[in-house]
Amino acid sequence: MSDVSYSLVNNATGEKTDLPAIGGTLGPVGLDVGKVYDKLDVFTYDPGFSSTCSTKSAITYIDGDKGVLLYRGYPVAQLAEHCSFIEVAYLILNGELPNKDQLAAFDMNIRKHTMINENLKGFFGGFNYDAHPMAMLTGIVGSLSAFYHDTTNNKDARHREIFAHRMIAKIPTIAAAAYKKYYGQPFVYPQNHLDYCSNLLHMMFAVPAEPYHVDPIAAKALDVLFILHADHEQNASTSTVRMAGSTGTNPYAAIASGIAALWGPAHGGANEAVLKMLEEIGDVKNVPAFMAKVKDKTSGVRLMGFGHRVYKNFDPRATIIREQCHKVLKHLGKDSDPQLELAMKLEEIALSDDYFKARSLYPNVDFYSGIIYKALGIPVNMFTPMFAIARTVGWVAHWIEMVADPTMRIARPRQVYTGAGDRNVTPIAQR
Repeated sequence: MSDVSYSLVNNATGEKTDLPAIGGTLGPVGLDVGKVYDKLDVFTYDPGFSSTCSTKSAITYIDGDKGVLLYRGYPVAQLAEHCSFIEVAYLILNGELPNKDQLAAFDMNIRKHTMINENLKGFFGGFNYDAHPMAMLTGIVGSLSAFYHDTTNNKDARHREIFAHRMIAKIPTIAAAAYKKYYGQPFVYPQNHLDYCSNLLHMMFAVPAEPYHVDPIAAKALDVLFILHADHEQNASTSTVRMAGSTGTNPYAAIASGIAALWGPAHGGANEAVLKMLEEIGDVKNVPAFMAKVKDKTSGVRLMGFGHRVYKNFDPRATIIREQCHKVLKHLGKDSDPQLELAMKLEEIALSDDYFKARSLYPNVDFYSGIIYKALGIPVNMFTPMFAIARTVGWVAHWIEMVADPTMRIARPRQVYTGAGDRNVTPIAQR
């Protein structure tokens, strides 16, 4: 708590209310408005919560103006270069990077929890053959609440740790099973000798009829993507997990709520929108006409995968994943794919055109992740489940941070009521 404070004054009464400043390690201070309603009988109003801090957190820091993203103080670029996703998961959960022994123990704990209960196969059977994989993820993760009654005491630190390991371990297995269900293929069990991302690729693409060998370049690209998507501060899905979790609900139910929020096209579905945009453009020769529509504010045409609500400069994650994107395309011999060639043309124009540079409409992580997923043979309807796998680490870490806080309170936003005034009911015979 800072000794600096700001004040609000009630113009009608002249009463002054101090707003203590909550100082963090980095970034702007937050003004404590908790007593404004009690003292001034007014609410603060901030649609979309763009200027509102809902909590204090030690996990992730973003400076959108400078294009900075830190996990527990470490720049995401350094983590992507030097660490595996499992190392970053340990960091986000525990606050420090692991040593060799700690990493080995954590990795082993994740691997031993990768299988899902056989009864869950029946849950998958209840979905229609063409159900969206995100619908399956939301339902199946929520159903985990019915399986682990003995280790879901939110106030028990050991139970929280077991939940974290189980959730991070099982989400790739569940996502891969949703993929298999959608395509009518038999489920493939996890292979615990494989690393996290190699195991996911094996569960998705292996079939009983023939051997499958994981491409290490593909697994590495996926690993980097997962690091970049592991957490992103108080975004819509993370805030949803925190809000649901603040009620004391079963932690698997809280994560399921985050998955549901992530499904929205304005959030986790953005990389799907990139591929749909490419399909609509159709051919490189159509790019100039499309870009002209983008610049025309009356056309309603948007350039998907460019710019970001938080980052007013270049998305730091995009700089990293761009390199992986081009590496994967070259390795797989898909740098001449017509749709991917189209995507690269959009990138070229956006990086050189003064219109887009002046508006900071640079390619973001969603632009490149969609291209990588397509190159790896991952269908569009699995893009958001892949995002969910990575972001599960952040959701779990935020849930643990919140429920371990002794000052936690149930989330209860207020509103400015705009409905009818106080009125009396007219008997139905007189209406």
